[in-house]
Amino acid sequence: MKTVLIALVSLFVLPNVTVDTVPVNVEKSTISWEGNKVTGSHSGTINLESGSLEFDDKVLVGGNFVMDMTSITVTDLEGDSKAKLEGHLKDDDFFGVNNFPSASYVITSVKVVDATNVELTGDLTIKGITKSYTFNMAMVDGGAQVFAIIDRTDFDIRYGSASFFDSLGDRAIYDDFELNINLAM
Repeated sequence: MKTVLIALVSLFVLPNVTVDTVPVNVEKSTISWEGNKVTGSHSGTINLESGSLEFDDKVLVGGNFVMDMTSITVTDLEGDSKAKLEGHLKDDDFFGVNNFPSASYVITSVKVVDATNVELTGDLTIKGITKSYTFNMAMVDGGAQVFAIIDRTDFDIRYGSASFFDSLGDRAIYDDFELNINLAM
């Protein structure tokens, strides 16, 4: 009897929270990347594998997305140079896609900045290593945009890093890389 009474009271006292999960349109979403080195930069794309955003009364409260790391491409090179760099990025020196074919971001908290911008904090997993990262997200008509700067050494990607290797000179690759993520709904 006591359990029934508690259940009835909770129906009237506790707010009715309804979270709407909205899938991300992976076909229309885009992810571009840029990595810099002493002598220049390279850029490319990564496909989105899956994703969703969670809303409570049109306010973002959570979500996640998964990137298909096997799809990483280089867009600033052609021919053999393009194939060589793509192979290197997929190799264990960088993303090790044979063992870690995907990377993910799971939103753990959302702070509303203003009517169209939020600050996301979440768990970013690359190469099986999870770190907390905070990014800004702009809610735009039909989706959301995130510009993310990620320190690759947080995920044991040390190849060419002057933080770990001396005497690299102009062969050094900067630790931070950028992701420009456009999520279409």
